[in-house]
Amino acid sequence: MAQKLTLQHPLQRLPSPSRGFSALVHATGLASFLWSFKWMHDNPNQANEAYGWHFQYLTVIGLGLSTLTFACGLLADLTLSRRLFLAKNILSVCSCPMEVLISVLYWGLHLIDKNLVVPPEIFIPIHADISFHAIPSIVMLVDLLLLSPPWTITALPSLGLSGAIAFGYWFWVEKCFSYNGWYPYPIFELLPTPGRIGLFSMSAIVMALSTATLKCVYGRINGFGTLVPAQSRSGDIKKEDGL
Repeated sequence: MAQKLTLQHPLQRLPSPSRGFSALVHATGLASFLWSFKWMHDNPNQANEAYGWHFQYLTVIGLGLSTLTFACGLLADLTLSRRLFLAKNILSVCSCPMEVLISVLYWGLHLIDKNLVVPPEIFIPIHADISFHAIPSIVMLVDLLLLSPPWTITALPSLGLSGAIAFGYWFWVEKCFSYNGWYPYPIFELLPTPGRIGLFSMSAIVMALSTATLKCVYGRINGFGTLVPAQSRSGDIKKEDGL
């Protein structure tokens, strides 16, 4: 029993870090993320030479954070390092809700009017579109629900983190605009400043809600449990008297 708890959190569904299914998921996700960066390099647009490069796009910021998350996950699998596994889980608290937010916003606005999120002069083939805007959230959800311990972040810190990301991105977008004279997403061009504030505020709320929803879904799938202390961090191991 003590050996099992050392290797895996009691609510975690599948072994991770491990050189089996966990390594396969992280390697597959990482390969998709790196392919997306290669696609950007091979299909340049105005962002390639602009201030901020493609990191003006929230999609690419999320992709970069997901790449770092899965790199830590794969290294943890290969080395069976608990420290790298903990680093992956900490990063996941930010990257997974962000990828869910990106997918919800992108495909929601895409259904309303594709030109709100993709400038008319840019063509993204369907396989690249899926690689950028669907696969990251899918593999991050697989990692969370099957290969990770439960998150312990609560509602207020979650909203604070989401707000910091949303308004930090707004500051970054405006800084890039001051150099480039154009916004990365056409919808920013259409909205006045109060409208952009409302959009970023709504995004922060949606990201916080996605964090709470993901915690709930995790509990439904893996159990909520009463064994994990509130002050523990993602990746911590359950400790019992005598262990």
